[in-house]
Amino acid sequence: MPVKLTNQAADDEGDAARIEIIPLIDIMFFLLAAFMLVSLSMTYMRRVPIDLPQASTSVADPHVPPYQLAIDASGVTTWEGQLVTLSEITRRLKAADAAADTRVMISADAEARHGQVLGVLNAVRDAGVEKVSFETKR
Repeated sequence: MPVKLTNQAADDEGDAARIEIIPLIDIMFFLLAAFMLVSLSMTYMRRVPIDLPQASTSVADPHVPPYQLAIDASGVTTWEGQLVTLSEITRRLKAADAAADTRVMISADAEARHGQVLGVLNAVRDAGVEKVSFETKR
């Protein structure tokens, strides 16, 4: 039976077919919610779990640096979840054309050795990067 979009009364054959809009709206809301939940579950942080040291004089920085390095308690250094050496940090930053205005954030565990943190800092400075920040808890 064809769909009639007029307000005329039904003829002798029976009721005219109608387009029900409420179930369509319900389906669209369900699809919207499903896509939102799937997209949220697809985001994850590529970081090593670190117990950051606490600093009472830290200043919050709203900008996230493009390069983030992490040092865990056992001294393992990672770049976005991948193990790296100190020479590899310098090589990657130089290959990325890191200039003096490029920013790097170093996240070191509270139990990490001071010498390991300084080694990463020196590797970053050897690449010509001057703006280095350290991540802390407030």
